[in-house]
Amino acid sequence: MAAGDKQSYSFSLITASYISIVFAILIVTLELLREGEPSWQAPAIGVGLCFVISFLIIHYRTQFFIIKGVKEIYDNIKLLEDVSFVPDNITTDMASLSEEVERYAKRKKIEISSLRIQDEYRRDFLGNVAHELKTPLFTVQGYILTLLDGAINDKAVRKKYLQRAEKGVERLIYLVNDLDMITKLEVGDLNINYEYFDIIELVENTFEMLEMKAARRNITLAFDAPYDDGVMVNADKERMQQLLTNLIENSIKYGKENGTTEVSVQDLIQNKVLVRITDNGEGVESVHIPRLFERFYRVDKSGNRKVGGSGLGLSIVKHIIEAHEERVYVESEFGVGSEFSFTIEKAEELS
Repeated sequence: MAAGDKQSYSFSLITASYISIVFAILIVTLELLREGEPSWQAPAIGVGLCFVISFLIIHYRTQFFIIKGVKEIYDNIKLLEDVSFVPDNITTDMASLSEEVERYAKRKKIEISSLRIQDEYRRDFLGNVAHELKTPLFTVQGYILTLLDGAINDKAVRKKYLQRAEKGVERLIYLVNDLDMITKLEVGDLNINYEYFDIIELVENTFEMLEMKAARRNITLAFDAPYDDGVMVNADKERMQQLLTNLIENSIKYGKENGTTEVSVQDLIQNKVLVRITDNGEGVESVHIPRLFERFYRVDKSGNRKVGGSGLGLSIVKHIIEAHEERVYVESEFGVGSEFSFTIEKAEELS
């Protein structure tokens, strides 16, 4: 017997007992007032019948009333959306119903909070995409309109403006490619091609790619120590190249002039290595750290951008690492510098 049924029977039994007691007192009083020897047989039968009839009427009427009322509550809050509403599915226990409604309310509160966060994130994302797209679009449009207004006849101006328009188009292509990459990573549509390669060699290649950018700010790119034997890992080499490029380029952009970007590779337990990229730049305040990997998230809310880029670099880093089922970490102290690190599977040693 279910808890709800027990409570319903208990209510009916107690109520029927009260009615029977009142009925018995009434019968006994009438027998005592009646002349002659009182007979107890008829009152006893009457009280028994009163109890049974009262119990049945109260129980089934109460069951009908509760099931009908509770069903309306279930219908209104859609607590059991995928279940047919029959009496067996509906509790008549008010305590159980109260617990279910409370659980429903908590679940909906969490869902509403989640929807609000998602809606805020969606608005921020759309606003950031619009901002990132309109800047190069308006730049290209401005140069083209200037040329159409007559500047095209001046060869020197024409070449200069076309070159600037080309840079704007390149920025748009860069942004669209990064957005496409983010989309593929988020939906799991980007295959990870594992292979064995030397992570030290890959970092050195990245240093060579970015040495001109580093030289413009007089930033030194270096390892923390010699790695003469290299470190073999198992990952997607192309994606790791992109990840390292994003992190090291980021450290150059936000690093201190005449500073240093240092890379270290450390052995961890469970056949993992930890790659760390450290700079002595301006650092990030702790309030911003939890959101650094969001798409287009800006530490500087003014909208002014001191450095270029699509604003998707760190988000791409996060998704590449997660696609490898690894972890990425960030530590930063404002005014001191930042350190981004990630784990990667170390290649098995050949026997």
